Amino acid sequence: MNALRRIRWQYAVIALLAVAAAAFGLLRPASAPAAAASKKKLSATDRIKQNPPPALFTDADVAAIGKQAAAQRAKADALFAQWKKAHGTARDDKAFVAWAARQVPAPPTAAERTAELRQDQKLARTRTAAGKKAATWLELNGKKDIWKLYLHDQRELLPKTQGTADKAQLKAALKLAKTVSDQVAARDKQPAPFVLDPSLRPEKHIKPGAKGPYSYPSRHATRSAAAVTFLSALFPHRAEDYRWMQAEVLYSRLYMAGHVSSDLTAGTLLGDLIGDYELTVGGH
Repeated sequence: MNALRRIRWQYAVIALLAVAAAAFGLLRPASAPAAAASKKKLSATDRIKQNPPPALFTDADVAAIGKQAAAQRAKADALFAQWKKAHGTARDDKAFVAWAARQVPAPPTAAERTAELRQDQKLARTRTAAGKKAATWLELNGKKDIWKLYLHDQRELLPKTQGTADKAQLKAALKLAKTVSDQVAARDKQPAPFVLDPSLRPEKHIKPGAKGPYSYPSRHATRSAAAVTFLSALFPHRAEDYRWMQAEVLYSRLYMAGHVSSDLTAGTLLGDLIGDYELTVGGH
């Protein structure tokens, strides 16, 4: 839980700075440039400053899905070695996207998916207000903003040119993750758990007979894995923190019935491949 303590420490400082800034602002008349700046699109760092993390899930809660995600690492490395042998280290996003999509395992059978659904149904019966709050925060920030904030934190210690290059590569990895996971989801057409059992998320108002949204592989899992693979290679001393947050994000998707476990492991494998690719074409 060290990472969470660090995150909370950062936001305690941020809160103090925000109070000081607000007080200073009260002493000055509002100006047109200041008003215009307030409408500027917020960065990932700013968004999390405005919405700091609540208490997240315990290590015991996330351990099982974290272990399943970690098991995809060796599979991804072996598969990526094949890509690298055939294509070298040159960037070829179009060819890589097509190749990566083919590496995602076939979705589970209907019987297997029904069995996985029982885990979501069991979790749904244990939901608490605090758990829903944690899952909502992780769903909102787990696609991109958490990972951008982690990189921003480390970029402060790097030469500007390197930090700028790393930022561009993380952005590319997250974009590729969305592209490939969306393609595979549209191809395999596996309904989300709350489509299979609308009682899991009644607020979604799923119409009878609906086919989508599709959830195999998980976009959250793909983006998280791509980011964790990339960041862990750049900053190995922080890898444990990144993997912990990855497990938090994955567990939140089970907790709120956005995915079943095979959605998450397939997404993790895909994201690991994307992380390997970005590291290779970036010369890391």
